[in-house]
Amino acid sequence: QVYKGLDIITNKVSPQEQRLCRHHMISFVDPLVSNYTVVDFRDKAVPLISYIFARDKIPIVVGGTNYYIESLLWKVLINTKEKPSGAPRPGSDRKVELEQLDSAELHRRLSRVDPEMAARLHPHDKRKVARSLQVFEETGIPHSEILHQQQEEEGGGPLGGPLKYPHSCILWLHADQAALDARLEKRVDDMVAAGLLEELRDFHRRYNQEKVAENRQDYQHGIFQSIGFKEFHEYLVSEGNCSPETSALLLEKGIQALKQVTKRYARRQNKWVRNRFLKRPGPNVPPVFGLEVSDLQRWEEDVLKPALAIVESFIQGREPPAEPLRMEQDEENKRSHRVCELCDRLIIGDREWAAHTRSKSHLHHLKKRRKLEASGRAGGTVGDSGDAETSDEDGSLPL
Repeated sequence: QVYKGLDIITNKVSPQEQRLCRHHMISFVDPLVSNYTVVDFRDKAVPLISYIFARDKIPIVVGGTNYYIESLLWKVLINTKEKPSGAPRPGSDRKVELEQLDSAELHRRLSRVDPEMAARLHPHDKRKVARSLQVFEETGIPHSEILHQQQEEEGGGPLGGPLKYPHSCILWLHADQAALDARLEKRVDDMVAAGLLEELRDFHRRYNQEKVAENRQDYQHGIFQSIGFKEFHEYLVSEGNCSPETSALLLEKGIQALKQVTKRYARRQNKWVRNRFLKRPGPNVPPVFGLEVSDLQRWEEDVLKPALAIVESFIQGREPPAEPLRMEQDEENKRSHRVCELCDRLIIGDREWAAHTRSKSHLHHLKKRRKLEASGRAGGTVGDSGDAETSDEDGSLPL
């Protein structure tokens, strides 16, 4: 919503709603800027929060790009080069330049300057590897060292530095998955009815058509990474160059893809709240109050009245009338490294490892390995090391 124009695809708050109370951080970035980051967002939002506090008002931060909300609550970001002004400008971005390199080369470079960070990141995670390299190049300090400094500050923890606003409270609106999915599908239909295609078509013609013709379109940065651009790519580039029947099929394909990716994004948002707010280790975590929004007919009883009561109690320094959600203990090690020799893959994280060992590709390689071993035993041969490899009772192979 920070980008100018494109009000439908970015689901901007309506002018009517904006007139009900003062809104900030909407429609102020040129849509052609590709290097607008969460650091730029934080650097503009924090002074606004201070300005609101100075007028004895309460700032309300609205989601749900939870990564951006997290950047305001905790000291978790790293400044690199100082920018001459508060707003980003069109131009080169070192991180984007680094992302053009081969994944293996990127990871090798990071291993040389910051082996600890290289060990924590998957070699194929170009964006994070490039960011760590950018931090080192522009500060002269390894990324991992800066993170350690943040974590060691008073109030810091495993996920970063201290809480910046100690009297915050989080209101998490959540719904039954079936109700949420139906609501999101309807929202896409409403967007199409409101003129989504005309908005996309106009923007594509003005800004993206030339890039597509030269095969240099970029759906990974800036406004183009918004949900909706990539999903309608085929429809937009073929419009006028194919039959009406084909165009109609591509349009329907784009609409269904937009519905699917929107529902997937909503699931990721909920996962982020659980992992980064409810399971956040360390002492400084604001209370999170869950508000059930499955039944919109009960909005006042289930959402509005409880939310007002909770906020009022915080303003007055009283115990809130509702219990915050219980903070969950997360026993999972998200940084564990395992190499699956069967599949020749590096797996990071306990959950990812468990998922990999149940995957079709891993089970396929496991089946092939057992067949080879069975034929080897039948022929009286042994493994490469000179000893026959044995399996555990449950059938899994030690690596």
